[in-house]
Order: sequence, then C-alpha cells, then structure tokens
Amino acid sequence: MSVAFRRESDEEHLEPRFELPIPPGPNLVTPRGLALIVARVAALDAALAVESDEARLTELRRDLRYWRARQASARPTPPAEGEEAGFASRIVYRRGGIEATVDIVGHDEADPAHGRLAFTAPLARVLIGAGAGDRVDFAGQADAIEILSVGPIPD
Repeated sequence: MSVAFRRESDEEHLEPRFELPIPPGPNLVTPRGLALIVARVAALDAALAVESDEARLTELRRDLRYWRARQASARPTPPAEGEEAGFASRIVYRRGGIEATVDIVGHDEADPAHGRLAFTAPLARVLIGAGAGDRVDFAGQADAIEILSVGPIPD
C-alpha cells in the first residue's frame, strides 16, 4: 500500500493548538480588570486540580499560561483625571442622533457588546482626549461624534 494512504494516528490530523495571542503594548488594567484576571487564574487553577481528561488539561494549562502572563504584566492604571476622556473613563456620546455610553478599559476587560472598549479600539482612540461638548471625526466623517459627558467608570 502506498504511504499516501497510510495513517499513523489521528493526532497528525488534528488542528494545531497555538498559544493564545497576547495583545501588543502595555497591559493597562482597571481595578475591575485586575480582579477579573485574578479570578480567572484562580478558576483555572481550581479546574486543573480536578480535571483528569488529558485534552482538557492541555487546554486548561494553555489558558492558565495566558492568564498568568496577563496577571504578571498587568499595570493598574488610575482613571484619567480632568475633563478629557482617557483610560478608565466613561463617555456618553451621540452619533447619528443615537446616544451611547462606553467605558475605556484594558484588553482583557473589553466587551464591546456591553459598552466596554479596549483602549486601543478605533472608537476608544478617537474618544481619548476629547471632552464634553467636543465633536470628533470617526469612520471618515467629520464631526461624526458629539461628546456629551466624560467621567470615571463608577465602581
């Protein structure tokens, strides 16, 4: 039989499992973001202690390496002070007649569906440095966004 039709094992046909990518740049975190990272590490440690399936153990170990790296590199960052939007700011804005609220947070805390944007997201980058009453360009449109208010993210 030709070598082309022989299979040594099913392992050689599995998709490779790469390490989880770490976002480039500093790992800025809010107090909530740091607490989430610490909780994730604790949950993964607990899951590893009771897991017996080798495939699941491999996945848990990979996830734990990622979260431990994120915990080790975390830079707790206080909210931006003053009247301009920055890291850990809550911004209320109007675009196209629709009001929206977003919090600017770290990568691991970001959840756009719930209004939490990573500080490197395009919308967050446009909002950083703007204050209430400012209009900023976005998506190729001049003065597309009107900033209504800026403040710290409530605890």
